[in-house]
Amino acid sequence: MKVLVINCGSSTVKFKVLDVAGRRELADGTIECGETVSHGDAIAAILDSIGGNGHAGGHDIGAVGHRVVHGGPDFSDAVRITDDVVAAIEACVPLAPLHNPANLAGIEAARAALPDIPHVAVFDTAFHNQMPRRSRTYAIPVDVADRLNARRYGFHGSSHAFVAQAAADHLQRPLNELRIITCHLGNGASVCAVELGRSVDTSMGMTPLEGLVMGTRSGDVDAGLVLQIAREIGIDETDHLLNRSSGLAGLTGLGKDLREIEAQASQGHDGARLSIAVFAHRVRKYIGAYAAVMGGVDAIVMTGGIGENSVTLRRRILQRLEFLGVRLDEDRNAAARVDDANPVAAITAPNSRVPALAVATNEELMIAQQTAKLAAGAAKVVDAGPIPIAVSARHVHLNRETFALLFGEDAKLTRHKDLSQPGQFASQQRVNLVGPRDRIDRVRILGPLRGRNQIEISRTDEFRLGVDAPIRRSGRVKGSAPIKLEGPNGTVSLEEGLVCAWRHIHMTTADAARYGVSDGDEVEIKITGGPRDLTFGDVLVRVKDSYLLEMHIDTDEANAAELGRVSEGTLVYTDIPSHEAHLQLKRVGPSG
Repeated sequence: MKVLVINCGSSTVKFKVLDVAGRRELADGTIECGETVSHGDAIAAILDSIGGNGHAGGHDIGAVGHRVVHGGPDFSDAVRITDDVVAAIEACVPLAPLHNPANLAGIEAARAALPDIPHVAVFDTAFHNQMPRRSRTYAIPVDVADRLNARRYGFHGSSHAFVAQAAADHLQRPLNELRIITCHLGNGASVCAVELGRSVDTSMGMTPLEGLVMGTRSGDVDAGLVLQIAREIGIDETDHLLNRSSGLAGLTGLGKDLREIEAQASQGHDGARLSIAVFAHRVRKYIGAYAAVMGGVDAIVMTGGIGENSVTLRRRILQRLEFLGVRLDEDRNAAARVDDANPVAAITAPNSRVPALAVATNEELMIAQQTAKLAAGAAKVVDAGPIPIAVSARHVHLNRETFALLFGEDAKLTRHKDLSQPGQFASQQRVNLVGPRDRIDRVRILGPLRGRNQIEISRTDEFRLGVDAPIRRSGRVKGSAPIKLEGPNGTVSLEEGLVCAWRHIHMTTADAARYGVSDGDEVEIKITGGPRDLTFGDVLVRVKDSYLLEMHIDTDEANAAELGRVSEGTLVYTDIPSHEAHLQLKRVGPSG
């Protein structure tokens, strides 16, 4: 499919035509807007340049993808544009007053010019929309935050997602096994912690002003300073100062072009030298913070105009990160050149425990790919029968060595009752979980014994214990939280193994065929007919012929939907018609 990607700003409309299947760029350009050239005029000029109405001439456009800066709290994925979607984007204008109005103008003009093909909105904020609450929450009164939709949204999502996947492909490892720190460094700049394919923190916040030093934006400043400046010069002038007159331009007085700043720094310009030092320091600080947030890092990515091209800034940023396992290779760094044809270059030594990569971002291709996917198949509810819902209480899986330490060398795991999944059972044995803050006693061990330890708890349990347990799919415990286990024969302190389970559906091959999904897909599940309707996103599909069809959620998730629960084992709502799950075929894509 050929996709027209439109990036509509207040004064320019940028476009590209891409062949998604061949990953080829067929046309691109920029149209200047102004008092005499409307966004409608710009769209008409674009269509004329690519061949009449987009269906004539050299390019047969199958869909249009629109970059939209702010999707607010409602959009966690790209979406086909309808009148309701337009209204939702309009509702986000107060969150992005400089960007969303221009995005909407482009959408309106393009839909009018090309009414018969799908239009898709791809949001800068979408990739970050499911960050944990601890990452996205501002510590202000809840009623104020709710009234203003005040939370950290993050931006550059398409770029962070694209380069994280490119890094995983280069390393020949599944993205959902990696902890990657992506640094999008340009006139706008942000850092993102990508843990197992998900954004778990990012430096930009409710607006693009928070975080790193940028071309003209200040990045992080004391809110008290903002108030002081506002009292002195007024709100509008403060807005202009922080967004348009600060950052590299404000520190140097030379403007925002890093090439000029680096040239002046080499000739002794103190402001230029200071700006480079502050910029690098801020990025390095975020890298260290995000390594701590994820409990480690497997790769660091540099992208954007500065990240892809500035040898000096990459060197300064990666200096003093040896404690993370980063060993910069000066020759590789100096020689690194990346583009669409050669998108990834290693800039660390071959024996660096944590590789650092320069990666050419391609937000337009990412937008085109998401647009093509949505245009090819609209989301629909598949009526293939209800999916039984199982509510899993906290439980423990142990390997043989740990079980022997807790219960004795001659102890055996004894069956209490069978669970719904074939071969699985709740055992008679229980252990105590001991955290830094509190303990949870008599937690059931599930059998049979496994090859690795895995303790599954809810977010409520996590808070009670005083730990920070990541959300993980079964078996992915590397870098997870530590926990102490008490048994009748001894105590074991695990360095990792404590997780919050990723909600998932067990299916056989036949079930998967019936619902039209594959192992590793992520889908939405809609719970209807009970006391409270609710849709669960990011539900992992796990396919094996030994499975029984069943969706697994934890007690917190069950409470959110006002479903019942049992204290141990599994409760399956197969005989309660009010609790049914329907598979929502709005696919996020394979998880690996």
